[in-house]
Amino acid sequence: MNKFEELFAAYPFDRSDEQVKKETEQLLSEHLAENNNREVWLQCLNQIDLTTLNVDDTTEKVATMAQKVNDFSRNFPQLKNVAAICVYPAMVETVKTNLTAHVGIAAVAGGFPASQTFVEIKVAEAALAVKEGATEIDIVLSVGKFLEGRYEEVVDEISEIKAAIGNAHLKVILETGALRSAVNIYRAAILAMAAGADFIKTSTGKIAVNATPEASYVMCTAIRDWKEKTGQTVSFKPAGGVSTTDEAVAHYTIVKQILGKDWLNNQRFRFGASRLANNLLTSIQGTETKYF
Repeated sequence: MNKFEELFAAYPFDRSDEQVKKETEQLLSEHLAENNNREVWLQCLNQIDLTTLNVDDTTEKVATMAQKVNDFSRNFPQLKNVAAICVYPAMVETVKTNLTAHVGIAAVAGGFPASQTFVEIKVAEAALAVKEGATEIDIVLSVGKFLEGRYEEVVDEISEIKAAIGNAHLKVILETGALRSAVNIYRAAILAMAAGADFIKTSTGKIAVNATPEASYVMCTAIRDWKEKTGQTVSFKPAGGVSTTDEAVAHYTIVKQILGKDWLNNQRFRFGASRLANNLLTSIQGTETKYF
């Protein structure tokens, strides 16, 4: 066996998509209700990477977002702030210039969202984003290369980017909706962790199928298995399509049941979201709230 066959043999996963769907549905049917409460909504709010990744993003729009994060504690003194602001690399300087709140600055990089550019450009873009002030970098795994079995290239790309960003946290987006099967999602998660990912993340939000409970179930299973064998703790981020309180609670429930309470904080568990923050605020406040 080559080293990747050995790696996958060490982390066997042969559950069918139908099995994963049934197991996920059972987990949620047994535990979702117990987590659908204000305490959990508050925790989920504190785990958000407040995100804008649109073609019409402007410095004014991003600066306004940063100012709202700055003012959040004054407007909602009883609530914890979001975890980070996530933007395109060209907007990192705007966030850094305007942000005074103690939250992270995340940037997508590496040819986001398709990851279909030269490796040298991926590495340079990630490094430049950190130079501009990003403390977290979100990249997309090379899905096409993964599907062709070019695992060495997939791992090398992630490792090179990890080395280039120094102390910044690296989040690797698997783009689970394009991976076609639960087995592929699990194997992609293992490869990303083997390459040095600090977080594994479901989706970009730029294709039809994004973060699903089933994808979260498989990825959390991979994180648990990785921790058991290596002792290394990897964080998790569902993103793309997680916009309602109920959807957030579903992913929270999966993380809690598979990974345990140690993951229920914004160092180990994030949501990538733009609409979720206002929806959680509405649930928490008990009245429609459109702050962000």
